[in-house]
This record gives sequence, C-alpha cells and structure tokens, in this order.
Amino acid sequence: MGIHYDYKSTKSAKLMEKQAKREKKLAEKKAKRLAKEGPKEEEPKAPTLDASKPITLDFLTNPDKK
Repeated sequence: MGIHYDYKSTKSAKLMEKQAKREKKLAEKKAKRLAKEGPKEEEPKAPTLDASKPITLDFLTNPDKK
C-alpha cells in the first residue's frame, strides 16, 4: 500500500486535528489578552430622556436645570 492510498483515508482526521489546534491556540491568545487587559469597566451611561415628556426650549437651552 502506497502513501497515496493512505492520504485520503486520514485526510479528514488530520483536518479536524488541525482545526482543533488552531481554535485552541486562538482561545489561549484571547485568554492571555483578556488577562493582560484586566476586567472591563463599564462607562457611565448618560441619563436618557423620558419619552412621555415633551422637549421644550427651556430644557434645551438651560444648562443648569437637570
């Protein structure tokens, strides 16, 4: 039996091993990068406008009123 007969029968197994190895390497890189960055801090969200209240000119122009 020559090498060319063996190639087709093991091709799919080799491809699956290669894909698993690639995914494992990417997962390790991602874990390392996340560990290096530290936990993500959420940005403080700006208060949203209430949809039931109308927007008035006073609301838009008065910077002191909250």
